[in-house]
Amino acid sequence: MCPEAMSTATKLAIENLWEEVRELSLGSTTYQIDHLTSPPTPLQFLRDYISPNKPCLISNSVNHWPALSRWSSTHYLKKTLSSSTVSVHLTPNGRADSLTPHRDNSSSLVFASAHVEKMPFPVALEMVSQSDTCSGKGSNCVAYLQEQNDCFRNEYFDLSQDCDDHIPWASEALGCLPEAVNLWIGNEFSVTSFHKDHYENLYAVISGEKHFVLLPPTDVHRMYIREYPSAQYHYSRDTGDFKLELKEPKRYVPWCSVDPYPSFEEKGRDMSRFPLYYKGPKPFEVTVKAGQVLYLPSMWFHHVSQRPDSRGLTVAVNYWYDMRFDIKYAYFNFLQSIKYSSRSDSPSHQQETLEQQEDDLDVISSVQNGAALEQLNDGEEEQFINRLPHPCKACQMKLQRRLYMRIGLKFPVSGLIVLLMRKTVLIMFGGEI
Repeated sequence: MCPEAMSTATKLAIENLWEEVRELSLGSTTYQIDHLTSPPTPLQFLRDYISPNKPCLISNSVNHWPALSRWSSTHYLKKTLSSSTVSVHLTPNGRADSLTPHRDNSSSLVFASAHVEKMPFPVALEMVSQSDTCSGKGSNCVAYLQEQNDCFRNEYFDLSQDCDDHIPWASEALGCLPEAVNLWIGNEFSVTSFHKDHYENLYAVISGEKHFVLLPPTDVHRMYIREYPSAQYHYSRDTGDFKLELKEPKRYVPWCSVDPYPSFEEKGRDMSRFPLYYKGPKPFEVTVKAGQVLYLPSMWFHHVSQRPDSRGLTVAVNYWYDMRFDIKYAYFNFLQSIKYSSRSDSPSHQQETLEQQEDDLDVISSVQNGAALEQLNDGEEEQFINRLPHPCKACQMKLQRRLYMRIGLKFPVSGLIVLLMRKTVLIMFGGEI
């Protein structure tokens, strides 16, 4: 198969995958996730949601938590955490861990991390409430309590009696307790950009609302993940100003380029730059209200915004459980490694993609019938690959594909995902695997 034909077949296979995952695995073309009016049994949760990697919204699961009534009182929060020191994340626009223009070159984007300060919780909560005027000097400043790193069981330990230390039906289904429990307190200015996590996430809203935009892992190419220089905000209390500085030594962070809510001025440009996102299937959207829990499966891309309660606060607790590094993870890595150039890519990027595809074809042709590889015993495949005349990354990909197929046949975890991915591979390589 010539490189041009392979490129066309690759695009067709990937775009078919987006639709088929929604129709066959997620069981929905309405772009709404399942809403359960009561918590599932562990077996139901494992069978219907964890195994197929499918999100759902659960009501009436945390009604017994004292937090739902106690945390509506700002006085209670300040009194309970009066002696606690917490981490506050400060940005000029509420967008920490997101892409922003660098101050020296507005056309160059960097991955910007928040300025983080430790301070007494009562002071921190006031900064969140005041937000864009928290400097007291009229400068924009948005504060967000979002330390993660198991912060609920550390910095906010004195509140732990108000919530369960785990979600019982989820813990039983997953076969483990959460690795981390985090507290989030912010307002409408704080927005979390598109990203994915290597955790099974149970996200409970206590007050206010959280709005999630979701895409399954199979839509990875629609996120236009690129490498961006890493930078960090530095905030001066004296002047109330932020400086955005590149980190030293210089390093790059792979991050999603798409903003689902661009400004009016930027939308036309973004639709041209990211056609796969705007022309592909609609994302799933869900609003999580106080007392509800969202199950966000591992590796799902999500963008989060929030609507505060009458005090101007949104409060939530989430539980991160270790994901299973099984066949789904292997297939995601394989899918992500596939080069997919769109018309919006620069000529240099398109040429790089074409050269990579040509390299792939050269290697694939060197093991065209695959007979020798298939006859090897376990553990001998790598030696075979290393003996090839021109070993390269594509050789390793070829080996991984065969190994993953074997695993998929022997251990049919999430069978539909496995079958769909195998179908994609067959289309891409003209039926030869």
